Amino acid sequence: MTLTLQLGIIVGYLLLALVIGLVAYRLTERTAEDFYLASRTFGTIVLLFTTFATLLSAFTFFAGPNVAYQQGPEWVLVMGLMDGIIFAILWYVIGYKQWLLGRQYDYVTLGEMLGDRFGATWLRGLIAGISLLWLFPYVMLQQVGAGTALQALTEGAVPYAVGAGLITAFMILYVVVAGMRGIAWTDTIQGAFMLVVTWVAMLWVLAAVGGPGVATAALEAEAAQHLALGSDHYTPQWMLSTAIVIGFGVAMFPQVNQRFFTAGSRTSFKRSFVLWPILCVLLFVPSFLLGAWALGLGIEADIAGGDNVLPMILAEYTPVWFAALVIAGAMAAMMSSSDSMLLSGSSYFTRDLYRPFIDRTISERTEDLIARIGVVVFATASFLASLWNPATLFELGDAAFSGFAQLALPVMVALYWRRTTRAGITAGILASQLFYLSSLFLAVVPATYAGWSSGLVGMGLGLVVTVAVSLVTTPAADEREAIYFEGLGAD
Repeated sequence: MTLTLQLGIIVGYLLLALVIGLVAYRLTERTAEDFYLASRTFGTIVLLFTTFATLLSAFTFFAGPNVAYQQGPEWVLVMGLMDGIIFAILWYVIGYKQWLLGRQYDYVTLGEMLGDRFGATWLRGLIAGISLLWLFPYVMLQQVGAGTALQALTEGAVPYAVGAGLITAFMILYVVVAGMRGIAWTDTIQGAFMLVVTWVAMLWVLAAVGGPGVATAALEAEAAQHLALGSDHYTPQWMLSTAIVIGFGVAMFPQVNQRFFTAGSRTSFKRSFVLWPILCVLLFVPSFLLGAWALGLGIEADIAGGDNVLPMILAEYTPVWFAALVIAGAMAAMMSSSDSMLLSGSSYFTRDLYRPFIDRTISERTEDLIARIGVVVFATASFLASLWNPATLFELGDAAFSGFAQLALPVMVALYWRRTTRAGITAGILASQLFYLSSLFLAVVPATYAGWSSGLVGMGLGLVVTVAVSLVTTPAADEREAIYFEGLGAD
């Protein structure tokens, strides 16, 4: 009976999200701009919450509480405060300029925007290839999170592979029918729902154990070092490296970056990034504190072995139906991340790889079909990789954030420095990507430098190379420097 109730709530929630997507499908115009960007019509609330829900992933609900459980609640400072502020700044610095350019020139992808400026089809392909490379582990992260969450919630009755397969099937079905408009609608509902339910979950657990004082005292008795600022893990270098890399990486995630093109007005765009840090704090505080308190409350989680502490503490201190509702919401949030990734990934593939390199005369109907087939192939491949499950949730997420972060500074330089050349931005992107990949796979390249992460060092390398090579090279004849700096009205 318990298992039936749990699965009924989870599947019912996912089906509700699918129904919303089907309604949106009936209202979606059969154009690429509407399918990928909802015709650039988002207001403040929808833009804010679709970006918010797109980032509510397994990294948020499972990796974050796991870090707080192992190392202490200072993780709130990294993700909830520092990263929220950093990304809000980048939302304006990178995003506003992208919005202006997208409105002026009808860009759909980051690759289109850069390829047009630098007169290089192959630069579009490079951006798309790098983005799809780093998108793969992050889609995989959602499947790993769903599989482990369902397994923990049902005490093994639902195997890991079934949970991962369930979220994969729903994400494929949803992307194929919904498009950006449907995704944004469900994102708004799910973002608001997860804010409320996460706070209710924290208050419910605290009521069950006797209040925050009791929970904190239990944590102090078990691991007093978790309540002190600074530790062997939370060093200033690690915290700054992590916050900066995640903030800049988020700005380059295809599913987030494309949302910079979707605002309906300047006012909607600017209100959204001002409210962003508030939403981050409101979500991360309860979920990460639950992870930290779980250690003192006797929750025994083998994080390295794949356990996730959040569903374990909910199963221990809340009713079966409520724990299932939270996990259903978390899985729906993971689906919100995954469907947005798959939608953006399909646009990068069809518009920046297939169309320019394989078939320039492709019809919109054929492009649409190829995009949907690509979604199925990509999601299935990441699901098969998730069955291997080679790394923890944090490791998967960190690799993806750091990989995308390597794109950020060359892009910023191109947006604001007229002297940037095609050779400069290409060299900067390649240098930072190759350096970071080497730090992941080659033992001779260190992962840290005096405590600073290789992801942050790679970003610095990309910046230096972009500027240096641009200074010693001349713009190619077909570069269009003026389009980034002239004729961009505000409204």
